[in-house]
Amino acid sequence: MADLSKSGRDKLPAKVFAEPEKRAYPIEDKPHARNAKARASQAVKAGRMSKSEAEKIDKKADKVIKGG
Repeated sequence: MADLSKSGRDKLPAKVFAEPEKRAYPIEDKPHARNAKARASQAVKAGRMSKSEAEKIDKKADKVIKGG
């Protein structure tokens, strides 16, 4: 996965984030989408995120991973 600098992240449009309102979980490419899914899963296990929130992130990330 390519590093995403702060300035690079700030330049990304909101639509490439799984949580655009928070600008969290960038999913601009397949590696970042897979990473977003992994981080969301970890957050659920740690109690920092609900399963429904993680499912939304997974759904958006899956679209990127599958190329659609």
